[in-house]
Amino acid sequence: MRLPVVVGVDGSEGSLRALDWAAAEAARTRLPLRVVHASLWEHYEGLRPPADPQVPGEQLLAEHLVASARDRVRDLSPGVSVVADVQPEDPVATLVRESHEASLVVLGSRGRGRIAGMILGSVGLALAGRSHCPVVVIPARQPGTPATPGSVVVGISDATGPSAAAVFALAQAASRHGELTAVRAWRRPAHALLSHPPLPGSSSSAHRRQAEEHLEEVLKALETLEARKKQDSQDTQDSQKAHDDGSGAVVIHRSVAQGPAHQVLIEAAETAELLVVGARRAGGWHGLQLGTVNHAVLHYSPCPVAIVPDTYQG
Repeated sequence: MRLPVVVGVDGSEGSLRALDWAAAEAARTRLPLRVVHASLWEHYEGLRPPADPQVPGEQLLAEHLVASARDRVRDLSPGVSVVADVQPEDPVATLVRESHEASLVVLGSRGRGRIAGMILGSVGLALAGRSHCPVVVIPARQPGTPATPGSVVVGISDATGPSAAAVFALAQAASRHGELTAVRAWRRPAHALLSHPPLPGSSSSAHRRQAEEHLEEVLKALETLEARKKQDSQDTQDSQKAHDDGSGAVVIHRSVAQGPAHQVLIEAAETAELLVVGARRAGGWHGLQLGTVNHAVLHYSPCPVAIVPDTYQG
């Protein structure tokens, strides 16, 4: 069974953007869509006795919200199988649980009420750090520059070999029949800042070469991994379906740029449809390690951001 795309909705403008993005994702990947609204209505309406036929007002609002969301999906993407559900509990706990049985979880970057003024709502930040599947956060505002259709950008870290984020990004580019840009940021040594541009034999040039070589090694390993997966798929009865899902060859661009990683990635994503970054699982109950790069792109990216756990296997 193919796992659904899950989208969290709360009635805000940001969640409508997330709903529309999730519906398009489900249509493109031929996955079912699950719309979830988590509300602690029982806590502020009070638990009513079973004999009382009156339904709490907040529950009625929640049910109307998800019904409207379901109707919106059916209008936008008639071919998508969609179900909607109301969970009377904490939104973060609900979405983390949903992430165990989801291909990805989608939500808007702003919430309602007191956290509505934040670029990234507390639910989005908490979910990104605890999810068991990729999380896609949709910006609250439309990008200033139109996105290049099918363009996906992925950040390449110091890790050797293809990361889970790179695997996810390549699959996203394939499903969009688009192109992937792999970005590797590097920093010039402090003592070399006065040398601009870096001289051929300088330590700055050496750092750039190291970044270029590392990027090339990671991408070669990624291409080898994908070729092996395609070969394996051809040996199964689902091989034709795999090709139908858009698993053709993807053009991969290399980008090596000097500067802080978050700044380099945000600039590279200016015309992208999706920016992908990875997160390491800390172990135990600590969830994922969201470093400064993750926080920065979640707050300032001009396009949707996917946070991919290092345990993701595609």
